[in-house]
Amino acid sequence: MASAYYPPPAFAFSVAIASGASTAPPANIDAAFQEVSGIDPRIDIEDVREGGTSSYVHQLPGVTKHSNLILKRGYVTLGSPLADWAAQTVGSTLGTAIKTETLNVFLLGPAGEVLVTWSFANAWPVKWEVGALDSSDKTSVLTETLEIS
Repeated sequence: MASAYYPPPAFAFSVAIASGASTAPPANIDAAFQEVSGIDPRIDIEDVREGGTSSYVHQLPGVTKHSNLILKRGYVTLGSPLADWAAQTVGSTLGTAIKTETLNVFLLGPAGEVLVTWSFANAWPVKWEVGALDSSDKTSVLTETLEIS
């Protein structure tokens, strides 16, 4: 008898700048994120009226669009290739060319195996935000948000 299928949980994932042809999630500090959002490709629909009659409208596929990828995690004070990459783009005066990278988001199974990989080619940071510093809240962790186009 076949075992029952259960959808994978959404809390086991990692993120990495693709290096070479690596398909395995990394085990370094850059892989640990609290939240990833923006995995939502969509195709615009173009309405085209049939010539000579206005009673027929055809819907044709248009341009494929992607939202920006939003990565949230606790602020990293150690050396971080991801933070260095963001600083070269967002934290610079754009005196050098923007360096694009391929980012991989890995959905992990119960044993840490990769179930799904989403790849984002030609990605580049567009926003890097550090959470609010608040002395009245002594229990929260300082977070950083990285927005990737």
